[in-house]
Amino acid sequence: MIAYCGLNCSNCDTYLATKEDNDGKREATALKWSKRYKAEIKPEQINCDGCKSDGMKFVHCNICEIRHCCLSKNADNCAACEHYLCDTLARFIKLAPEAGIALEKLGS
Repeated sequence: MIAYCGLNCSNCDTYLATKEDNDGKREATALKWSKRYKAEIKPEQINCDGCKSDGMKFVHCNICEIRHCCLSKNADNCAACEHYLCDTLARFIKLAPEAGIALEKLGS
């Protein structure tokens, strides 16, 4: 369940709320993420089957620049890209250092 960016979807609050079909978790995640990312995120947006799934995507993951880049290059993740570590990914890793750690392990 490792996303293109290195995040582990199986640990994601949105993924977990979706799998459990838990509206309370959706509300809590929307509130937490709205504060953390200084964005208006609504509970009804908290639905995702994982970055690489054919199902639903969280609204921001669905438009993710990193995801679209990997898809266009047919790369399994950013660590597999010839341009690793690009500026876009570096900026993202500053927000989510755990993604960078995962990608380092994948690239080894």
